[in-house]
Amino acid sequence: MGEAGAAGRRVPPRSIGDRGIIGDLETAALVARDGTIDYLCWPALDSPTIFADLLDDEKGGAFWLAPRLADARRLQLYLPDTNVLVTRWMAQEGSAEVLDLMPHPDAVGTLGARCLLRRVTVTQGTVGFDARCAPRFDYAREVPRVEGGGRSVRFVGADLALRLHASMPLIVGKGEGEAIADFTLAAGDSAWFVLGDDSLTRPDAAPVEAAVDATARAWRRWLGHASYKGRWREQVLRSALALKLLTSARHGSIAAAATFALPEATGAGRNWDYRATWIRDASFTVYAFMRLGFVDEAEHFRRWAGERVMQADQEHPIRVMYAIDGSEAADEHELDHLAGHAGSRPVRIGNAAHAQTQLDIFGELLDSTYLSNKYGAAMSHAGWQHVRGIVDFVIAHWQEPDAGIWEMRGPPRHFLHSRVMCWVALDRAIRLAKKRSLPAPLVAWAEARDAIVADVWANFRHPVHGYFVQERGGTALDAALLMMPLVRFVSSTDPVWLETLDAIGAQLRDDGLVYRYRDDDGLEGGEGAFTTCTFWYAECLARAGRLEEAQLMLEKGIAYGNHLGLFAEELDRRGAALGNFPQALTHLAFISAAYFLDRRLDPGYRPNWQP
Repeated sequence: MGEAGAAGRRVPPRSIGDRGIIGDLETAALVARDGTIDYLCWPALDSPTIFADLLDDEKGGAFWLAPRLADARRLQLYLPDTNVLVTRWMAQEGSAEVLDLMPHPDAVGTLGARCLLRRVTVTQGTVGFDARCAPRFDYAREVPRVEGGGRSVRFVGADLALRLHASMPLIVGKGEGEAIADFTLAAGDSAWFVLGDDSLTRPDAAPVEAAVDATARAWRRWLGHASYKGRWREQVLRSALALKLLTSARHGSIAAAATFALPEATGAGRNWDYRATWIRDASFTVYAFMRLGFVDEAEHFRRWAGERVMQADQEHPIRVMYAIDGSEAADEHELDHLAGHAGSRPVRIGNAAHAQTQLDIFGELLDSTYLSNKYGAAMSHAGWQHVRGIVDFVIAHWQEPDAGIWEMRGPPRHFLHSRVMCWVALDRAIRLAKKRSLPAPLVAWAEARDAIVADVWANFRHPVHGYFVQERGGTALDAALLMMPLVRFVSSTDPVWLETLDAIGAQLRDDGLVYRYRDDDGLEGGEGAFTTCTFWYAECLARAGRLEEAQLMLEKGIAYGNHLGLFAEELDRRGAALGNFPQALTHLAFISAAYFLDRRLDPGYRPNWQP
């Protein structure tokens, strides 16, 4: 039913990237370009879905809302500087638009409870509409019963109840667990639907309009703190808005993506759950936020991460990932009853990678800690003791194999990226101790740091060509090596690094597409190009002084975003979206590349070697 309109009209299948995202800093919904909300977890981003048509267009559940306009052109845009989404239909006989939002936390009081708000308006002609709200609770394992009628209905399940209020009459549908509406509006007329918590009372038009206005103002007020004025500003700020939607206002944690189980290769088993806070991705996000002037988000995450460190034990000072609320991430299991996006199964929730050893996370965490302390509040004595504990752990374990940044599911290996990030952990701790005059065994730390440098240069180079390689004693390349000059492990103009950059360009790049690696990772099916790597590659080109190449690469990367400037995790050979969406790591990599390239293109640019 997911590919049919509310009246059963078939529409073309929706690709992963054919959507916008809205949210309230606790959860997020995806809105397809045909007006269907086909993905929403409730009440939190990592809660079970109430709409999952994206993952099973027969039984996943969705909220369909569309005009009856033949051969209409469909457009989507955001209200400027907000996360309020507008979907438009334009046809010969008329035009209409649906405005979708989830009230910002500063605007929730206008309606009295958290909710999803949809307002439809006719802009030309007289237009009929079909609406159908069919939630399916608990990852579509439960069809709720429907109570009521008129202009309010209640969806009731075993552990969850939601209310739908509307300005138009609602009818309990012929199918189970659904409410429908069929109505007509003339030019200038509007109607609205509000779906939310069971405590939601039926509003009238005034608070609905107040919620729209207050939400738009709240987003613009937040974006007004952005300090970035450079090139690609509109795209950079859209990425910032997307990253903010993945940030929990309650906890300060940052999700890797809004979704789960979207395939990295159609029809294969590379379908993972990204609704958790990876220490790596979130730490990078902090860097992006700070570059743009959003210091509060960086400080909020630093406090959240600090709590995780303080609760850890000496054997595992920090985990690879956590649930949004900071608890242990969920174990991985499969939802056998769901067909999967485009038939891609299994549909997985939870992520087994939470139990892996990934040594690079200590580097990313201490890099973000260093930056937060450099530009924000000073570290407490207790916080510094925990940093020292992390450093001791890194010194004891940096020579061990691990699963690496790409979370390989085979035997542990000695990955170069992990070595480099262990170096970052030690380097940033040393810098922080010196900057804040904090007590530390600096000689021992520096010796360990330098030992990592010697190991990398001696053991992680191609035996014939001399460039850096993915793992100790190997010959394969890895796009994660692009981080080496970005974290200042190696000069961006070092001859060995430049040979590595050229080798990555020759072996892992296909025009604007950049693949993570080419060797076998032990999983079925191939995978797409990794969008993050396109922007890492562009920034490395810029740092090497190859500005024309860097600018073209950045523009190609931007073109791989969807119609709203949102990036998916991966791309197929046609440049179409694959994997979870939108992907935080890609948006922050774009921000970093645009930020540096803008500075580098400034005629007055002077290199600054301080991280």
